[in-house]
Amino acid sequence: MSYLHSAHFSLQQANEMLETIRLMIDEVVELKQMLDAKGYDIYNHRYFGGSGPNGMGSFPAELEKLVEIVKIISARGVIIKGIDNGTIDFPHIRKNDEEVYLCWRRGEEEIMFWHPLGEGFKSRKNISDL
Repeated sequence: MSYLHSAHFSLQQANEMLETIRLMIDEVVELKQMLDAKGYDIYNHRYFGGSGPNGMGSFPAELEKLVEIVKIISARGVIIKGIDNGTIDFPHIRKNDEEVYLCWRRGEEEIMFWHPLGEGFKSRKNISDL
């Protein structure tokens, strides 16, 4: 069987990983809020109306830290889906061999939802249906 992702998590592994990265997700969301407050658009890597990345020719320290954390999380096989709200996905293989995502959002105690690869947060299904 061919899968999109090379690494997959069981529900238990994903919840254990969540315990180790929860604070990193909190920090990513907070850094994004700080950048937003400064008028920095992380998606275009520039301040609105500035010249260069931030009008000074370098990126803000908050962006450098945000990128560093995202790289650490991504290197562990976790997919960051929403920087604004701290939504992440863990690749998972269902019992029927379907590759899906275990989905978690900042503020949730543990992973309680999943969704098919081609769908997103709005299509989340209860973990009992996994």
